[in-house]
Amino acid sequence: MVDTYKHKGMREKLIRILMDKGLEDPAVIEAMRAVPRHAFVEGAFAEAAYEDRPLPIGDSQTISQPLTVAFQTAMLKLKKGMKTLEIGTGSGYQAAVLCAMGAKVFSVERIAAHHRRAQRVLNDLELRVRLKRGDGSAGWQSYAPFDRILVTAASPGIPETLKKQLSIGGKLVIPVGERERQQMAVVTRQAQNEWEIDWRGWFQFVPLIGRHGWKADPDR
Repeated sequence: MVDTYKHKGMREKLIRILMDKGLEDPAVIEAMRAVPRHAFVEGAFAEAAYEDRPLPIGDSQTISQPLTVAFQTAMLKLKKGMKTLEIGTGSGYQAAVLCAMGAKVFSVERIAAHHRRAQRVLNDLELRVRLKRGDGSAGWQSYAPFDRILVTAASPGIPETLKKQLSIGGKLVIPVGERERQQMAVVTRQAQNEWEIDWRGWFQFVPLIGRHGWKADPDR
């Protein structure tokens, strides 16, 4: 993967746009400045890699809008070394941003083609992310508990499975609502059976398909 001066300049322009839209977290800014988003975008959409908008990656999935990536990441209040689970690997871009922030990243993806491609791109960038293909709504119990969990797809509710895979003091960031529109929930595990939920802004994500999310679209 070639990361040219042109690409770096385009990233810098994107960072300025995100800061103008309210991004303030310096660690998130530096991570997004470091990760080459164009490596995660293929074909005709590669030229749009540094525009602040979601882009198709196939199978009715998208690489999230950079502003959404920035805001979700900032909500995690991530610190270096934290064990972090991402639900919905997709292109691998969000996992790369988490990795650039020093997190120990685990990521689950249900679509085989995205899982394989993300693995290849992350390996090419020499980013150490442990990937799994499976039902992300069930989390990754064998590596739980996690300090942070980030869900990059919309859920009809907050899955109990994910809440219980948080460490005490851990945070779960997840968009919750209808398929068309969701509100971001920041869930903090206060004690063994106690969680605090802070509701943030409104977003639009692809649906979280799985046992503890939405059923697959019957029209597909």
